[in-house]
Amino acid sequence: MVSEEIENKEIAKQYKELLRISYQTLTKEDKKMIRAAFDTAVDAHKTQRRKTGEAYVFHPISVAKIVAHQIGMDATSIASALLHDVVEDTEYGLEDIGRLFGTNVSKIVDGLTKISNLKKDKDISLQAENFRKMLLTLNDDVRVIIIKIADRLHNMQTLGGMPEHKQLKIASETLYIYAPMAHRIGLYNIKTELEDLSFKYIEPNRFDSIKNNIEESREVQDQYIKSFSGIIEMALDKERLKYQVKGRSKSIFSIHRKMLSQNITFEEIFDKFAIRIIYKATHKNEKFLAWKIYSIITDHFVPNPTRLRDWITGPKSNGYEALHVTVMGPENKWIEIQIRSERMHEIAEKGYAAHYKYKHGEQKDIGIEGWLDKLQEVIENNTENAIDFVESFKLNLYAKEIFVFTPDGELKSLPKGATALDFAFSIHTEIGMKTRGARVNGKLVPLSRVLKSGELVEIMTSESIKPSANWFDFVITSRAKSKIKSSLNEEKKRIAEDGRELLRRKLKQLKITLNEKTTSYMLRFFKLNSSLDLFYRVGIGTIDNKQLKNFYSEYNNSFLNFFKKRIRKKNTLPRKDTKDITQKFDTLVFGKEKENLKHSLSPCCNPIAGEEVFGFITINEGVKVHKKECPNALSLQSNYAYRIISAKWIDYSSDEFTVNLKLSGIDNMGIVSDVTRLISNQMNVNIVKLSFDSDDGIFTGVIRVSVKNKTILNRLLENLLKIKGIDKVMRD
Repeated sequence: MVSEEIENKEIAKQYKELLRISYQTLTKEDKKMIRAAFDTAVDAHKTQRRKTGEAYVFHPISVAKIVAHQIGMDATSIASALLHDVVEDTEYGLEDIGRLFGTNVSKIVDGLTKISNLKKDKDISLQAENFRKMLLTLNDDVRVIIIKIADRLHNMQTLGGMPEHKQLKIASETLYIYAPMAHRIGLYNIKTELEDLSFKYIEPNRFDSIKNNIEESREVQDQYIKSFSGIIEMALDKERLKYQVKGRSKSIFSIHRKMLSQNITFEEIFDKFAIRIIYKATHKNEKFLAWKIYSIITDHFVPNPTRLRDWITGPKSNGYEALHVTVMGPENKWIEIQIRSERMHEIAEKGYAAHYKYKHGEQKDIGIEGWLDKLQEVIENNTENAIDFVESFKLNLYAKEIFVFTPDGELKSLPKGATALDFAFSIHTEIGMKTRGARVNGKLVPLSRVLKSGELVEIMTSESIKPSANWFDFVITSRAKSKIKSSLNEEKKRIAEDGRELLRRKLKQLKITLNEKTTSYMLRFFKLNSSLDLFYRVGIGTIDNKQLKNFYSEYNNSFLNFFKKRIRKKNTLPRKDTKDITQKFDTLVFGKEKENLKHSLSPCCNPIAGEEVFGFITINEGVKVHKKECPNALSLQSNYAYRIISAKWIDYSSDEFTVNLKLSGIDNMGIVSDVTRLISNQMNVNIVKLSFDSDDGIFTGVIRVSVKNKTILNRLLENLLKIKGIDKVMRD
């Protein structure tokens, strides 16, 4: 153990270093607040020690140093970082922090305080709930997220003293949420360090193998960078430019990810390193100089036209600006060159903090604030369970971006893989809800059409359009998903209201009054979970007159059944147990194609039919099904994302399915309009595809429709046969 005197000297030394390395210029008031926070942290943690044996206060000091130097935050952030564990772990309360340091610091510390009042046996993910609270605090102050990332970075740097199972858990969480979060905010150096540290504990053998390969090839790599840079430097010197040339190795985790995704060896990766040219420029001429340097480079080396990335004209949504070009270097090797001004480089290194240092007049900050605007959509939709909330949040993180144009020439940023329907919702919720079609570059396309950068997208709307269940398969953005889900719930409620009135009238004919007792009896009889389900199924025709008569027979004999129950001491009414739910949700399907795959239910969470689940592809045991609330969900998602497959239970009594219908008959004028009017207007059934052919007065047609159940389909077939001229209707 280190003596108390030596330890106190080290604590004092760390404090002085904290002030010295601060990126921001600190005023006397700033230093006074930081000193008070430092003294409070030292006093609060004076009896605590870390697993490594050192005084606990070294942890908040280290977090504050990361916040001050690597991220470059202000005095309020540094003070909050020093105090981030005080409320959770010591006798100090949030009121004390507010009284001593004011509202801003108090709110940040509150957001940084972990959830401690949740019971361990609750069927929820504590970490996911912690994320939810942390993200909701963004409404008050974005610095919560940034300090949390710094806290996690220091925890990862000192993870060696933890037991192996905790190392794996913390590393998985880091790779799952904190590294993508750092990436989105623009903290690239921290993101890289978090990924590599996580990888080191999750797959240590793989980590060591790649690290050793990098070390063995470093001398050759350095020599190559030196010879390549020499040619560039000579050309840049002729133009009297002020610049630096730096070599940058690809991170260990990035190499691992590329080896996996492309199924290649370490030797086959051609871009293990890149060269950065960081040049001096004024705000007015930095764009001109970037393209001038690009021109000089391409005078000497042949560029790869498919690998040019212009993030100066259109910066990333986290504010990253640079010009990336890949050229054929000496020995016919591809090499990436990143061209940045000193301002761009500092923003790439410091992110949020440097944005504000370099803001010019009324220039809009497209970095952290733009990201937060998008993130707000997820935060507002916070009624879902914690795992789903974190999943929605992650949609806004590692997604690569595309840029498309509106008809007015406005540039819109969307995640890679976004569809025409995603674009509609990104413009405005009302436009998304009423979308009936889309044009891309002037041509009609399906709503599911995946967009590409540079395309011009136009959305067509209709007041009569409403979102349908299959729209979920057409979108990837959290905004679109949440709005579609909300709309479908509202539609279900509307149908249920109509169904309730319809059920009341039908029961009245059977001389039964619809009340709470009758509803409860019907729920048990039809094996349903809620009155909403009951009324909805009546509204869509799943529960028809025949089934209501069966219910009437059962209900009419209830007095007789009552005595039978007393004798047998058993309820003959169907019980809503696991078996009943399994009968209701009788099929488990996987992926967007809703395939039936061989699977087994995981014993770690014992999912039952009807619960929200996902599939995990194992090596020897096929697909294992886990609950979304499974305690292993975060770990599986972070470690083996490529082996996760979406899954859900299908309730065929309410799920929509697609059917092909073949029609034939005499080709009367207006036959097509009669058919479409019946299907769309009178029966409110969605037409997916329609084609008609005519030959010598006889027509044949194929119609693909989306229906909710067999009852509606049968009714549709009957009504189609009533149309004059239709001779035959067959289901394909």
